[in-house]
Amino acid sequence: MRVFLGIILGVLLTIAVAYLNDHVISGSSVTSTEVVTTDSKGNPARTTTDTTTRRQWVNWDVVDSDWRGLTVRVRHAWNQLSAKLGT
Repeated sequence: MRVFLGIILGVLLTIAVAYLNDHVISGSSVTSTEVVTTDSKGNPARTTTDTTTRRQWVNWDVVDSDWRGLTVRVRHAWNQLSAKLGT
C-alpha cells in the first residue's frame, strides 16, 4: 500500500513541478539578432538585439486535448456499464 501511495504521490509531484516551471517560474534562453542601421552621420552601425524567449517543458494544449478525450471515453464507458447494470 505504501508503494502504491508513493507512486501516486510521485506522479502528482512530477506534474506539479512541470506546471510550476511552465507557468510560474521564469527562465529564459537568449537569442541574439544583429541589425544594421545608420548613425547620425549616415555611417553604417551594427546593433545587436537580445531577445529572451522561454520554452515550455510540456505542450499543455496537447495535454488538455488528451485529457478531454480520456474523460469523454471514461464517461461513455461508465454510461454503458450503468445501463447494463440498470436493466
